[in-house]
This record gives sequence, structure tokens and C-alpha cells, in this order.
Amino acid sequence: MLKKTTILALSILVFSGCKEEVIPKPKAQLRLDYPKTEYGNLDAKNFQFSMNEMAKVKTQSENSLTLDYPIMKGSIFMTYKKVEDNLEKLMIDAQKLSYEHAAKADGIKPSEFYNEEEKVFGMFYEVSGNAASQAQFFVTDSTQHFVTGSLYFYTKPNYDSIYPAAAYLQNDVRKIMETLRWKD
Repeated sequence: MLKKTTILALSILVFSGCKEEVIPKPKAQLRLDYPKTEYGNLDAKNFQFSMNEMAKVKTQSENSLTLDYPIMKGSIFMTYKKVEDNLEKLMIDAQKLSYEHAAKADGIKPSEFYNEEEKVFGMFYEVSGNAASQAQFFVTDSTQHFVTGSLYFYTKPNYDSIYPAAAYLQNDVRKIMETLRWKD
């Protein structure tokens, strides 16, 4: 009987020791390759700037336009307003719009923008998290012109999923700000 118990115990040890070691799979990152960015110029009524040639321009009125990115299911909306002793109000409204996303956002990172030579000054707000907009911005010359812009996607916000497209389009927003020139 002792012999049978010993053989049974050894068999259990041998068979339980033959299992493969379980190793968790490493986390994978979705790799999205977007085309190399090529820029062209866009002439609006009161300003001009360089834009990604992948974007399709949709003009809504003489004071607003949309840069549509169908591949990424996103758009950059831009609105022009004339400064008429209302610069402070325009800036406050633009900042309010940016921080309306704070409830859903994980964070909002503001960055000042200055181009003294071209008289283009403004703010860029990078929004992270499941907010409706992933970027907001405004630029002005402080005397006559004011432009606001927002980046939105046509889908329910899921930051992990849209992050690569958001980062790509945030670079386009920065390029718009850097290349914007006023028309007088």
C-alpha cells in the first residue's frame, strides 16, 4: 500500500511539474502610419496659412471654415472675428471654450504663442483625456484680427483610440498658428 501511495505521489508531482510557465503577453501599441505631411497654402478672406494637403477645406461662411480629415474622422474648425474694442472679451470667450472640456479631460496644457515679426499672438490648449475636443487655440494681432480654432473627432471620445490621430492633428494646428499671416 505504501508503494502505491508513493507511486501516486510521485506521479502527481511529475505531471504537475510539466506545465508550461505562464508568461503574460506584453502590451501592444496600435501602429497607425499616416502619410508624410505635405503643406500647401490656404487663402481666407482675412488671413492665410499653411495647411496639410490631406485636409479638405469646407467653407461655411466668409468668417469660418473647416479643415476636414476624412481618413482620421476629424476636423479643425476655425472662426474669424474682427477686433473692435472687444479683444478682452474675445480672449475670455476663447479661454472659456477651452476650459469647458475640463470636466471630461484628464488635463489641459496651455502654451503661449508669439510671432512678433508677423504680429501673431495666441494660445494653444492641448487637451488630454476623453474630452469632446483634443485641441483649442486662438491667435490675434491685438488690434484688428482674431481667430479661434478647435479640433474635434466624429466619434465618441476615447482618448486611447484617438490619441495617434489627435497628436498628428495637434501638429497641424501648431503649423497653422506658426504660418498664419494677416491680410490688411
